[in-house]
Amino acid sequence: MSDKQPLTYRAAGVDIDAGNAVVERIKPLVKRSFRPEVMGGLGGFGALFDLSGKYREPVLVSGTDGVGTKLKLAQQLNRHDTIGIDLVGMCVNDVLVQGAEPLFFLDYFATGKLDVDTTVAVVGGIARGCELAGCALVGGETAEMPDMYPAGEYDLAGFCVGAVEKSGLIDGSKIRAGDAILGVASSGPHSNGYSLIRRIVERAGSPFGLDIGGVNLADALMAPTVIYVKPMLELPRKVDVHGMAHVTGGGLTENIIRVVPDGLGIALDSAAWKLPPVFDWLQREGNVRDDEMWRTFNCGIGFTVILARDDVEAASAVLAEHGLASRVIGEVVAARGDARVRIA
Repeated sequence: MSDKQPLTYRAAGVDIDAGNAVVERIKPLVKRSFRPEVMGGLGGFGALFDLSGKYREPVLVSGTDGVGTKLKLAQQLNRHDTIGIDLVGMCVNDVLVQGAEPLFFLDYFATGKLDVDTTVAVVGGIARGCELAGCALVGGETAEMPDMYPAGEYDLAGFCVGAVEKSGLIDGSKIRAGDAILGVASSGPHSNGYSLIRRIVERAGSPFGLDIGGVNLADALMAPTVIYVKPMLELPRKVDVHGMAHVTGGGLTENIIRVVPDGLGIALDSAAWKLPPVFDWLQREGNVRDDEMWRTFNCGIGFTVILARDDVEAASAVLAEHGLASRVIGEVVAARGDARVRIA
């Protein structure tokens, strides 16, 4: 008989009971996001989704993303209820660019030691984001991995699958010189540039209570990513959309051009919109150059739509009905050698 003390999974740092408690508490939150096409419930080995009867020639569009080091800020401020909205937004807004309707979403949550309340808050935000996007949260993975993460820290990843009729695919092939670039407002930095943001905030003495345009700095930085799904799915039914872009990592200078065909470029007018207060503060406090701002942050423009100038008014009206401000921030131009992006 061994004199060694018996070991258990819990003693090794993994609490199965806590994991089960999380599942039970998130079930009603997840169920609210379900669509009629979802087959079965939460807890199976695989999630089933019925596409029959909805599409004639479906093209599936998939995407995956995280929320970067905004997680560090969420953990520093002990704000866990909206970071899941960010996670959904970063994924569904990407598949939306090609005209796809987000159908279902899966998440991956990893931590060193599972805290039930924190986990439920995070997954609750993911479920809320899915409701806003009209997609179903069909499953996910909660991984408790002792020694992998410091106490109180966790990591997130998201996975989204959408679909679009082949005839309705938005691939940028309609884009022409002279098309307008319609910029749609963001809620703030969304989920990009937070390694720089945290450095600026730390150097400024972490003044989270500072008033920034009528809200405190913490609220301005933690504002969840706008989920553009519903207005952007409606827009192609009202106007001829030539292209769309989600402004994420790489900012304005590196995202819009991704959907513009070779031989064309973009000319952006920095005077077309006013830098929102949170970005103005970050630039001043961090002494950040203009070009660094354009390639790091969305600078108040979270999504762009490329279309004929004659359709701008109608498109803006659709967006306004959904509470989204928009304005023309530039145009498509003929490329000049390798310099395809100009900001004046």
